[in-house]
Amino acid sequence: MRIADKIAARQTFSFEIFPPKGELPLEEARAVATELAADRPDWISVTYSAGGSGNSANTVPIASSIEHELGVTALAHLTCLGSTRADVDAYVSGLADAGIENVLALRGDRAPGREAIDFEHASDLIEHLRASGADLCIGAACYPEGHVESPTEEESFESLYKKQEAGADYLVSQLFFDNEDFYRFREKCLRHRVRLSIVAGIMPFTSVKQIQRMAFTCGASIPAKVVKRLVLAGDDPADQARAGVEYACEQLVDLAANGVDGLHVYSMNKPAVAHAAHEALLACGYLGA
Repeated sequence: MRIADKIAARQTFSFEIFPPKGELPLEEARAVATELAADRPDWISVTYSAGGSGNSANTVPIASSIEHELGVTALAHLTCLGSTRADVDAYVSGLADAGIENVLALRGDRAPGREAIDFEHASDLIEHLRASGADLCIGAACYPEGHVESPTEEESFESLYKKQEAGADYLVSQLFFDNEDFYRFREKCLRHRVRLSIVAGIMPFTSVKQIQRMAFTCGASIPAKVVKRLVLAGDDPADQARAGVEYACEQLVDLAANGVDGLHVYSMNKPAVAHAAHEALLACGYLGA
């Protein structure tokens, strides 16, 4: 089923999985996906890494397994930086052969040796996918606090508008730690003519080092209430992880209560994190039993 149709029908709940890298067996990713599927998400997204990181070739097989073996809608990521039109067309052909109709169109992170070839922006990729005639439901990324490479708020929203006009069906947000940032972003989207549904993406922090890394790479600010949680958790890694998951669950419950279009959990291949999120929403009545 097309994810845009699911979002139009109800408030959705979903997870993300990333395939194993290098020589790790695909069975490991399938095992994680099987545990995630037990919580009956509306979809499970599967990441894609370009530039030789070692897991992009696993995206389609894992998405196919999720879709056809587990009976859960799969969302296959596609990044375009460093790819040619022929590369993208071959990937899309593979999706079609595997019966996957949902794709998340992304530019991808800049890295040494990974430069734009045929696609400079995600909107270029979306435009190409639409022009190709592929029967795809296309999601795109958004950034509640602005893209780290956008010098102004206006430019960040202009990029979002281009994705919409190129043919994106809905948006999935990058992580954020203050729900008020998301609510302000949602209002600003309307003022900037961006009217797509927006799924809120939440990633639980599991350590001080992890949250620092996420804030730097994603441009997400760390509010004082998160810092206080980490201070209270102390130096024990288990206590830090527990505090992060609890905080993320509180975020999800608040977002659900405030009528967001969907809730997407970046579960970091940790089924326990996904289960905690599912249980928190179930307990508050935001998910069906």
